[in-house]
Amino acid sequence: QVQLVESGGGLVQPGGSLSLSCVASRSIATMYAMGWYRQAPGKQREQVARITSGGSTNYAASVKGRFTISRANAKNTVYLQMNNLKPEGTAVYYCNAVAYGDFISYWGQGTQVTVSS
Repeated sequence: QVQLVESGGGLVQPGGSLSLSCVASRSIATMYAMGWYRQAPGKQREQVARITSGGSTNYAASVKGRFTISRANAKNTVYLQMNNLKPEGTAVYYCNAVAYGDFISYWGQGTQVTVSS
């Protein structure tokens, strides 16, 4: 079992920045991959960014060049730096972890990000 706790959401104006954090209850070095997903009202949950244990990253086309995923293994924490936010970025952002071995997927409770003037 892994518990994930997100923080850092809030209200930001278009063009602004936010940094999300996700703290895991155990070492993220044991995770195959960590990622951020988001779900806007009335829409399906979508992957925003992912980072593997080897450090490879990938991003949704809609956020590439504006968002950066990173991790601090010593702190069991994954970050999502979001720059130049757009109104369509309004959503609940969820942290995800996929464990080695059984590849079970774990989810945090989500943090709300609202991009509005």
